[in-house]
Amino acid sequence: MDIRIKPAALHGKLNVPPSKSISHRMLICAALCDGESVINDVLDCEDITATKNALTALGANIFEENGRCRVVGINAPAKTATVDCKESGSALRFLIPIAAALGCTAEFIGSGRLPERPITPIIQPLCDNGITFLSEKWPYKISGKLRAGSYRIDGSMSSQFITGLLFALSILDGDSDIILTSRLNSKPYVDITADCMRKFGVQVTEYDGGYRVKGGQKYRPQTVSVEADMSQCAFFAAADCIGSDISLLNLAPDSVQGDRAILDIAARFKSGEAIEHIDATDIPDLVPILAVLMCFGKTVCRITGCARLRIKECDRLAAVTEMLGDLGGKVRATDDMIEITPVDMLNGGTVKFYNDHRIVMAGAIAATRCKNDVIIKGAQCVNKTYPNFFDDYRMLGGCADVI
Repeated sequence: MDIRIKPAALHGKLNVPPSKSISHRMLICAALCDGESVINDVLDCEDITATKNALTALGANIFEENGRCRVVGINAPAKTATVDCKESGSALRFLIPIAAALGCTAEFIGSGRLPERPITPIIQPLCDNGITFLSEKWPYKISGKLRAGSYRIDGSMSSQFITGLLFALSILDGDSDIILTSRLNSKPYVDITADCMRKFGVQVTEYDGGYRVKGGQKYRPQTVSVEADMSQCAFFAAADCIGSDISLLNLAPDSVQGDRAILDIAARFKSGEAIEHIDATDIPDLVPILAVLMCFGKTVCRITGCARLRIKECDRLAAVTEMLGDLGGKVRATDDMIEITPVDMLNGGTVKFYNDHRIVMAGAIAATRCKNDVIIKGAQCVNKTYPNFFDDYRMLGGCADVI
């Protein structure tokens, strides 16, 4: 699906969709309960569908009714399972350790760029603690039963491996330690995990250099709601900074989501501050829309900590650089940094097919400050995380037509 956008400012109030990150984690917590939980406001998108199906393959029962999910926890884990993660890196990296803890012989399959996204950091720690990788190349297949112990792991590639281990270790019989051998990047996502676990009665202890997880903990069934997604609100928060007038509703002021940083950055931008540097080490998902925002800043801005963007749904660092360049921006990238020189207006043009939802949404927001129309190729990939993005965009007065 290709979309043509006629440049126009957006106006109105927006109910921000539920958090994808929290939806993943609450579904997993509920699946690990002995009993039935109800989760309200679970995000409906392709990534979350992948997690639901994966948990079902491992033995959970999930029923969707009246906009909520009723989850009956895994009572008898599947002995063997094929786990289709679709294009979701979160589902893959969370569920491998969980399947290992359940003692399931599992094959992990998927599509899109997922087979290219590495799981290297998790392989050796699992192998050191009872798991055999029958295949260390795609598709991955594991067997054995995970045991409690010490898990030394590199945290620089993705925090998703740490999240998967926290879930897995909490249901083992003995106590375990996760020992980080590097700086943990995207730590706020692990904070989200620990917060969700606490809501379901399971504790994680953080210490300098790692995490301690007591074994034998019991997840207690809950009725909970998923809060609004700070990552998704970022697109419209940026639009509000560059000429639109949007009120973002239902945001949780005490959210542990790291991407709440967009609210502070937006406030600084609107105050007229010249923002010269943003460290994206802990907020990598914000980089595409921050690059759009900084096209209209007061000074040259360097966004650093971007190296991991090269192994997302696409080479996201290269994609956002090319996308903004094609629209008339002044942008350059290195291995770990993107530098943006402000312009008064972008020209318009074509956003190529990157199969990356965040590039599409960033391109649509950039279109609000273009002189000419913007054509976005492959816009259907927003279904991965925000299927209603263009509906919301039009509701706010955007002119986005399928061509």
